[in-house]
Amino acid sequence: MCRNIKPLFNFDPPATDEEVRDAALQFVRKLSGTTKPSKRNEAAFERAVDSIAACARELLDALETSQPPRNREEVAAKARERSAMRFA
Repeated sequence: MCRNIKPLFNFDPPATDEEVRDAALQFVRKLSGTTKPSKRNEAAFERAVDSIAACARELLDALETSQPPRNREEVAAKARERSAMRFA
């Protein structure tokens, strides 16, 4: 599951809140060992996702780099190329 979490720092345009939340959701799914919590655990699951998303956003906003921002399309194209070579 965690292999679906993509780096979100230093992109142009910056990571959206939706992308940060998706990464937080994947992290919580990995930690909990489930993709969909039971009704009994749903509130705790959502609180964890919200909390981690907030922490991740805080981290991304605080990080600094001297490198120029990466282009999302170029990074995606390279990932597709690696995937095609891997699964060809």
